[in-house]
Amino acid sequence: MFEQYEDSERLTKSFLEPFRSPYQDFRYYASSVTPELRLAINIIKPESPAPILVQLHGWHMSMPQPVQREQPGQSPYLIVQVDMRGRAFSSGMADCNGLELIDIYDAVEFVRQEYGDWTVNPERVYIEGGSGGGGNVLAAVAKFPDLFAAATALYGVSDYARWYEQDLIGEFRDEMDVWIGCPPQDDPLRYAARSGLALGANLHTPLYLTHGDGDIRIPVMMSRQYVEQLTQLGKAHLVQYDELPGVGDRSHTGGATLQHLHDLQERSEANRQRHDRPIELAPIGVLLVGGYLYTKHFHVHLESVNQLATLRYDLDQQTISIFSEQRCSYRLQWSDGQTVEGECEIKSRR
Repeated sequence: MFEQYEDSERLTKSFLEPFRSPYQDFRYYASSVTPELRLAINIIKPESPAPILVQLHGWHMSMPQPVQREQPGQSPYLIVQVDMRGRAFSSGMADCNGLELIDIYDAVEFVRQEYGDWTVNPERVYIEGGSGGGGNVLAAVAKFPDLFAAATALYGVSDYARWYEQDLIGEFRDEMDVWIGCPPQDDPLRYAARSGLALGANLHTPLYLTHGDGDIRIPVMMSRQYVEQLTQLGKAHLVQYDELPGVGDRSHTGGATLQHLHDLQERSEANRQRHDRPIELAPIGVLLVGGYLYTKHFHVHLESVNQLATLRYDLDQQTISIFSEQRCSYRLQWSDGQTVEGECEIKSRR
């Protein structure tokens, strides 16, 4: 579990023919927002139908090498390992918490359609990731606030602007310059629109976090500030946080004992077991839009993934209003197919 989140391996770019085997398939699926892309997933099947668990790889990594599998996976889930766009097995350009997160949504929709016989409840979907994948989780639960029944973020990035400044040797800054588009001082808003911390008010998913206090590559402050923010927002009941004294160095789990790692897996699993029902949004509410926002009731895209807005909705009346500090347009589609296009109302900064 932990090895695939350590950011320690870059796989060579390669093209593989899709395959199916008794208990693992390597498949390509289409992007709903970038149709020309070829996106890859590993699907690892359990012994019998099970809930879906999405697994996200680390920042420098790709999903694990696809293999033929003749025996069931050891996990009690239908595992969906997503290869982010631009990585070893998927085409396109990497796009930190931009359109790449919609690739996760599209992967879930693909599995729901293609693997219905392997799922016990297609609405019962979980997600986990560590390091860069943990940062993906923190943003994904905000951009898809009613998609995941529970989530796990291991030593994740909550604030990309702050991480940029804390990158002591520049091993991540060069990629953020490209994957986000510029340094944070040039456009703070685009960093906020991609960061779980700035979108924390959207959290509805029960979340398990853990972080070692000695972590060098992703400092523990990333998890501490996220938990503090959620507490201030009155959402502390949704977050279980375990901080590990003396754990972490250049490796996120450096110094961790086997008991530490066992306990983390047990607590992550316990969070999933406690939450086996899909999330339901309130009929009337307010959500933040970091470039886009997907719910079961509507999808909304701002004109750029680098913009941030506030959305007020009424599901019974099927009405929305969207406010932004910057001029921007939006396109919203309700689940019944009705579409609305408009300009965000300008909300002055206080």
